[in-house]
Amino acid sequence: MEMLDGVEKIFDQMKPMMKKLKKASYEQNMEGFRRENGHYFREMVDYVEEAGQKEEAAKEIAVLFTEKVGEKFGGKKKISGILQADLNFFMIYYVFPSILLTGSDCAKTTADAVCAEWGNRFKDSKINYADYDTIYKGFREKIFGIF
Repeated sequence: MEMLDGVEKIFDQMKPMMKKLKKASYEQNMEGFRRENGHYFREMVDYVEEAGQKEEAAKEIAVLFTEKVGEKFGGKKKISGILQADLNFFMIYYVFPSILLTGSDCAKTTADAVCAEWGNRFKDSKINYADYDTIYKGFREKIFGIF
């Protein structure tokens, strides 16, 4: 079995999970997202934990992850700006916090590598990330009081 086999499926529910995002729906969405996809994030950090060269292993994971996402959404063509913005937000709200929530000592190393590779791989995607609690506290009833 290939590492991170099917990981691109984590984006299948992106549209409904990003729609009308509020504190309560974010919490519910995250619970479901981690229940369905947590094994991918565990696989990522486990690979890095077991490696001798942790940064190198994290970069390998990051390259593999971004390649799979690129194939799913771009294929041979470029990803549209609107779709890329959606993917970026999804990464910020769900993927990075899920990596960090693994509780692994290698979670930050893994997230840093994925974040760097994401920014290199995709146009207009130099993004940052925060942990789940920081994002969750950023909600009032609606995200940052807007929408």
